[in-house]
Amino acid sequence: MKILITGADGMLGSNLVRLLLDRGHLVSAFLHPQSKSKTLKGLPIKTFTGDILKPETMLPAFEGHDAVIHAAASTAVWPARSEVVRRINIEGTRNVIEAVLTLGIPKMVYVGSASSVNTQPKPGDKYPFPGAKFGLDYIDSKYEAYQLVMQAVRERGLPALAILPTFMIGPFDSLPGTGKMILSLATGKLNFYTRGGRNIIYVKDVAVAIANSLDHGETGKYYIAGNENITYKDFFAKVGAAIGKPYPTRAVPSWAVKLAGLAGDLGGKILRKEPLLTYPMARISCEEQYVDSSETVRALDMPQTDISIAVSESYQWFLDNHYL
Repeated sequence: MKILITGADGMLGSNLVRLLLDRGHLVSAFLHPQSKSKTLKGLPIKTFTGDILKPETMLPAFEGHDAVIHAAASTAVWPARSEVVRRINIEGTRNVIEAVLTLGIPKMVYVGSASSVNTQPKPGDKYPFPGAKFGLDYIDSKYEAYQLVMQAVRERGLPALAILPTFMIGPFDSLPGTGKMILSLATGKLNFYTRGGRNIIYVKDVAVAIANSLDHGETGKYYIAGNENITYKDFFAKVGAAIGKPYPTRAVPSWAVKLAGLAGDLGGKILRKEPLLTYPMARISCEEQYVDSSETVRALDMPQTDISIAVSESYQWFLDNHYL
């Protein structure tokens, strides 16, 4: 199968490209002209340079492929409200949809976020999806992009499904992104934990779910790609054990974390520099963001690799690439 991946040079994309190559697929990467990532260097893939906000650069790249996996996105969370983030995630997804429909590509996989669907609604919930209450354009835009995909499936026959990962950890985290917590602990900068928790998954398990969805996924469905629901206290203990470093044993009250987030927002506005902690991220860190991925495990044969392996591989990749 000839497969094109947007965002192929990100952490998930870099692992997915390697998996698809191992399975014998012909892989193309659609890369932004300003990409500086070297995670795809030396791989036997075809590369196209373009921008999902410029449709004229997309059609020549997308043409002739059997499937498009749309993983490109802006994950920026500061400032909380950002028109740039919204354009990339919403307009970019709309342009991918149009390209797939225009060219008659048989399959599209949209990579979204597990926060876009309410898998565990509670009585009295007033938000349309779990992440809405945090006031982050990153989260809101991923929800809106997901809605665009599903609307196009219903109304225009878009042959698409959605894979919605939780918090991914693993190698090739070149930004770094989710691995910042591991780096902070490894360098002794993480001295406390918050009382929340989240679902965490090995990035290679998400890659398997995406690859398997090309053959076994159902058009119009979403699949939550997650693994372990774990408190931050227990997660940091796992990280410390996996990399042989001390881990925080002191909890900070939620009110203090949120107060620090408010101070970070104020300082960021004054200094015009991204703070270490913002109020939305402080709120997120105080909540338990848990999901159930059992349906995806059954439908797409998604592995559930021990999170300690994900942490070890992430840490080793950082070491090998001189982040530490």
